[in-house]
Amino acid sequence: MAGTAPIPAEQLRSVLEPVRSWLAGGADQPPRAVLGAAVKTTARWLAQQVPGRSVEVRIPPHVAVQCVEGPRHTRGTPPNVIETDAATWLRLATGELTWAHAVAEGKVTASGNRADLSPYLPLRPLR
Repeated sequence: MAGTAPIPAEQLRSVLEPVRSWLAGGADQPPRAVLGAAVKTTARWLAQQVPGRSVEVRIPPHVAVQCVEGPRHTRGTPPNVIETDAATWLRLATGELTWAHAVAEGKVTASGNRADLSPYLPLRPLR
């Protein structure tokens, strides 16, 4: 995350507030900009807390980040890729869904021997 300012924990919490009711099933999906801000901020927080370039986390169409120490990926498709949708990602980030459950139900695709985010989820300031 070179070149970007660190994300404070307060900012992380504040972008999640407008989506919490939706995640719990009590509201309509928030506007795309609100959802996108929550997804981008939480993914970038992960990359900030678990720096590295061996795993690529993709939450289309919002963001892709690289994280986790290990062999650096330089070209083509990375060997360790995680992909999921926005709602699943936010549930993982906040602890409303466990990594094992999400993978078992096919809500997350994870390829590669380093593609396991269970040690890092939920995000630390949200635990």
